[in-house]
Amino acid sequence: MNRMRQPEGSDAGPVVNAMTVDVEDYFQVSAFERHISRGTWERLECRVERNVDRILALFDAHGVHATFFMLGWVAERYPAMVRRIVDAGHELASHGYQHVRVTQQRPEEFRADVTRTKALLEDLGGCAVNGYRAASYSIGARNLWALDVLGECGHRYSSSIYPIRHDLYGMPEAPRFAFRPGASGILEVPVTTVTIGAHKFPCGGGGYFRLFPYALSRWALERVNRRDGQAGVFYFHPWEIDPEQPRQRDIGLKTRVRHYLNLGRMERRLTRLLGDFRWGRMDRVFLNAPTDAGRR
Repeated sequence: MNRMRQPEGSDAGPVVNAMTVDVEDYFQVSAFERHISRGTWERLECRVERNVDRILALFDAHGVHATFFMLGWVAERYPAMVRRIVDAGHELASHGYQHVRVTQQRPEEFRADVTRTKALLEDLGGCAVNGYRAASYSIGARNLWALDVLGECGHRYSSSIYPIRHDLYGMPEAPRFAFRPGASGILEVPVTTVTIGAHKFPCGGGGYFRLFPYALSRWALERVNRRDGQAGVFYFHPWEIDPEQPRQRDIGLKTRVRHYLNLGRMERRLTRLLGDFRWGRMDRVFLNAPTDAGRR
């Protein structure tokens, strides 16, 4: 595997990290698959557009450009939102059409899904779609073939591997930083982890960012930037800044905690994070395009 190293922060100035948003609504998360069928999605209250608009305003206030990994299902229903994202200078990337995990797809199904979504997003956004992120980081050791399919379908990079051990996903043996794993030459950019001793711990956002104290998350990303000399990848979802979203009943305690923990604190923590680090789009941080950094 060919690993890609970022310039040392001490030589190249403060490291620019990649800020990313996985654009899906609260009822589309993998944790609710057994409770909310895809056939009912059309009848549920959609809150994704108002939440994305809040995120766009937050990014604008901090001078940050980010990458939005968009579900095709969402883009098809909110084309004006897609245009607002692109017009604001953010990168539009693919999150698949309907949040189906790659582990649940045969190669031909996966190819059809990513081809359909890429074409849809490019048509709505009027721009090239270079990036892809699998639903629930569902590319790992058993289905690395998916990365070659992505490359063959015209994607230049993926951010679909989480190099940790988790009950729902993860490839702990994967490199921590960007690497080229297959014949297609596509770049895989894992979500960021920090090492403490011989162990890797998540520090790239999502539920962990809501669980851990902000000071710990900040320390971990600073360690990656300064000690490793690497750019970090941070992600969150629009529903994570929406504590007023409809609450699901009859779900297990673990699912309830994972989804609803500290939603009311998320936007304040994001505001601090945007001010404490420099941020840019995935393509500009990792594909050697001109860097678009946020203000300190």
